[in-house]
Amino acid sequence: MSDELVTFFKALADSNRLKIIGLLAQQPYSVEELAALLDLKPSTVSHHLAKLAQIGLVSAKTQSYYNVYQLDEKALESKTKSLFSQENLAASIMDVDAGAYDNKVVKDYMRKDGSLKTIPAQRKKLDAVLRYVVQAFELNKKYSEKKVNEILSRYHEDTASLRRELVGSGLMKREGGGGEYWRE
Repeated sequence: MSDELVTFFKALADSNRLKIIGLLAQQPYSVEELAALLDLKPSTVSHHLAKLAQIGLVSAKTQSYYNVYQLDEKALESKTKSLFSQENLAASIMDVDAGAYDNKVVKDYMRKDGSLKTIPAQRKKLDAVLRYVVQAFELNKKYSEKKVNEILSRYHEDTASLRRELVGSGLMKREGGGGEYWRE
């Protein structure tokens, strides 16, 4: 489906084609009429119309000696709904590595031994590091504060800040002051 999106946008990525669509939205025109209106050669207009017909936006009817082109508004509406559906937009990013940003940030902030050089000050970078650090904890397993500090000390000496940020960002839950911690 992403190929269809690219084809659709390529066909529309020309100002003259957009003008042709705008004109055809008002009324049908022949190639010669469009050429005169846009100050283009008829062969250039025919080329643009062929691109628009290829994606199903315009069609031609023969009237005496001329082909008269019209915008297929229903096709435009249908194609727009189809191409921009939630499923198709999601499919267009299937080959994108969603964790690429987090991986880059973690790589930038980690030493070779796996500890943090520093705790990031920027929220976005801190969140990326926290998403990495929280993976050291098993899901739905309860940890004492002492055990949490022991695990976090592998990453940075300021375990209190890391612990507070993990809870504050919702990546970990805490029961009472100094109680148990867990990851859901």
